[in-house]
Amino acid sequence: MTDLPVRTEKKLGLLIDLDICVGCHACAVACKEWNDGGQFGPLTDEDPYGAEPMGVWFNRVHSYTVDPAVPQESGHCGASSPPAGPAGRLGLSLHFPRSCLHCEQAACVTVCPTGASYKRAEDGIVLVDYDRCIGCKLCSWACPYGAREYDQAQGVMKKCTLCVDRIYNESLPEADRQPACVLACPTGARAFGDFADPSSVVSTRSAGRDPQALMPELGYEPTNRYLPPRPRRDQTPEAKADDTLNPAELPTVLRWLDRMLSR
Repeated sequence: MTDLPVRTEKKLGLLIDLDICVGCHACAVACKEWNDGGQFGPLTDEDPYGAEPMGVWFNRVHSYTVDPAVPQESGHCGASSPPAGPAGRLGLSLHFPRSCLHCEQAACVTVCPTGASYKRAEDGIVLVDYDRCIGCKLCSWACPYGAREYDQAQGVMKKCTLCVDRIYNESLPEADRQPACVLACPTGARAFGDFADPSSVVSTRSAGRDPQALMPELGYEPTNRYLPPRPRRDQTPEAKADDTLNPAELPTVLRWLDRMLSR
């Protein structure tokens, strides 16, 4: 079995804002594209144009509809129009990107019989040495987040590398030394940085938003954090009626603008 470093100087990871993630899958596609051509690629596909295409993806996006009146997942995936809740309120669409969380207490590493899975002491990134991996899948069984991917073609386990071949690549402009998923996100829902540094972008964006670790009760101490959706306005007809503006209460400039736009 494989040991974990006693401590890591850095805690590199991703901060994902669920409030502004629109579930466009740009992160998943950019990840697939970069890692097909990077030093850890290619990410193989099986029967890509068949009835049941399968393949290796480091990043996947799951979509749910959560009824604001009933705090539970409906299992409604790929929703284009959220159903109304029992109180007549629209459901909240939630898009949940999932990849390796680079846990501090990474069970995928400690169960590895060959040392192929390892956590780097210098930055906390969890990686796989393909030359040592025997494809036994113990790491996938140990990971509670489903972040491990078995490459059927190569017979090895693969996973998110935080684009380690980008973030330290000095031939790239400094602004581009970020994971491909972060660069591709059109809404800025993703950020990359060092959670151990209070001045990093992931730390400052987390301030006041109560960042959440995924299933912390399991004790694996994932590095990645999720920012929960902010509370939405009540969508009941009564609440909408209360939102109606009274032009007489607007400032002069806005009353003029309201008249112009109302013509």
